[in-house]
Amino acid sequence: MDTAPVREYFAGLQERIVERLEAIAGARFSRDVWVRPEGGGGVSRVIERNAVFERGGVNFSHVVGERLPPSATAARPQLSGRGFEVAGVSLVLHPLNPYVPTVHMNVRAFVASGREAFDGGAAPHSQPIWWFGGGMDLTPYYGFEEDAKHFHRVCRDAVQPFGEEYYPRFKRWCDNYFFLKHRGEPRGIGGIFFDDLNERDFDHCFGLTRSVGDRFLDAYVPVLERRISMPYGERERDFQAYRRGRYVEFNLVYDRGTLFGLQSNGRTEAILMSLPPIVQWRYDWHPDPGSAEAKLYSDFLTARDWIG
Repeated sequence: MDTAPVREYFAGLQERIVERLEAIAGARFSRDVWVRPEGGGGVSRVIERNAVFERGGVNFSHVVGERLPPSATAARPQLSGRGFEVAGVSLVLHPLNPYVPTVHMNVRAFVASGREAFDGGAAPHSQPIWWFGGGMDLTPYYGFEEDAKHFHRVCRDAVQPFGEEYYPRFKRWCDNYFFLKHRGEPRGIGGIFFDDLNERDFDHCFGLTRSVGDRFLDAYVPVLERRISMPYGERERDFQAYRRGRYVEFNLVYDRGTLFGLQSNGRTEAILMSLPPIVQWRYDWHPDPGSAEAKLYSDFLTARDWIG
């Protein structure tokens, strides 16, 4: 199985996204190349304390290991003990302006086998088992229907050419996955999410995953550009910091990608760059009835059909 194009695609996707975001921000992302002692490594691209992004990271990783970590075998106990290789791009952008939503996108490919992996080695005793995963989701602090509808339309358009069933299926998956059970609320307005994608054939699944990565900028940049110059004050920044607490709670309690990275001895700085730099928690706080903050809860933090 020739999987070199997968790794090459992910590395190129990182560069394309960073280049576009640098043009918008008027600032450069740092570049940090790291090597994992057990095998593989990656490139972390991070921007902080910028007029557009308070923190943003666009990471490429290619990790090799002799044994899949527990987070990867919980749903696949038959793969326990197998070697693995995973490559992908993961990004989180935390804008400074509270009217601009936080966004997350991830695309990845797994191979579990004896030795065969992205470097073209040969499996000594079994055929490789591969799957793809990924998606993107939007986390607004102040909701705008125009933005939500646009984001979901692009998500739909990214996967619809591969099958009419994918968008409604992946939207439901996203709504269910990015849900804080202990809070009884979603993290944001969702988008699409998929994992364990191994349908039809390798090219079909790789093509779908590639389409999701390629459409990220189309989904997010128009939202960013519409809201980036909106005036805001201390009230909006305080609410942004409060809602960011939910983002931190999800990533540290539920997120499988965070668990996989830590369990596989990935680079901690790259894994935790997804956390916002300024966060607040308040005891038993509730927004004022009828306020813009209350509207986020009543109109946006619900599993809606945004595009009909």
